[in-house]
Amino acid sequence: MRKKIIAANWKMHMTQSESEAFITTFLREIGDLDEVEIVIVPPFTAIPKVTELLTQTQNIKVGAQNMHWERSGAFTGEISPAMLRELFVRYVVLGHSERRALFGETDEIVNRKVRAAHVEQLRPIVCVGETLEQREKGNVEKILARQLRGSLADVEAKELHETVIAYEPIWAIGTGKTASSGQAQEAHAFIRQTLREMSDDATAEKIRIQYGGSVKPDNARELMSQPDIDGALVGGASLDPRSFAQIVQAGAPNEGL
Repeated sequence: MRKKIIAANWKMHMTQSESEAFITTFLREIGDLDEVEIVIVPPFTAIPKVTELLTQTQNIKVGAQNMHWERSGAFTGEISPAMLRELFVRYVVLGHSERRALFGETDEIVNRKVRAAHVEQLRPIVCVGETLEQREKGNVEKILARQLRGSLADVEAKELHETVIAYEPIWAIGTGKTASSGQAQEAHAFIRQTLREMSDDATAEKIRIQYGGSVKPDNARELMSQPDIDGALVGGASLDPRSFAQIVQAGAPNEGL
């Protein structure tokens, strides 16, 4: 059975002091819950502080929001996977729709980052998702297949085991709109089928697929109860420690909100 993985993507929010206040409250709220894997994804400047605060925890990992594919070089303003590993980062979010739309990242660029992440033993959280226009034109599967095959090209099965996919319909990110549980499950099932075609049944069954897009405490349990939804990549609702704790609790077996 796939263990749920729930990640807090803070985006360009949270100073070091704000991060400390968040972690202190969040740890108190979740207690000793360990049925769900938790990932905190702060901005780069807060990674050392968050890592320090989580030193004594076993089930909470630290992630980064992006990275370059090169280990070092003349890339002003960039962060390398080796630098992240030295900060004890375990996960890295790649191909988020904001990176694709605002910074021109293509599937090819995402693929280079995914392969570089695995070299440094970082676990990529690879984001895919369609716009509202693409959905209305009936192109959801076409878009998802293209993004998956492009972003995961030449990634071996053993590396796919260590890769997380995040399905984030772009029309639901930060809008308050959420895909229905049925819509989300349909997309997740298609993603898993595509992964089967790209690898094999056993590999596809092991890969965890998160849902992202206006996940909140009041819809988290229903979304994560679907057979192919293995967690959540949470944006806005992850900025409040109590709200995020409720979402984490919703993903745990036999836990109530």
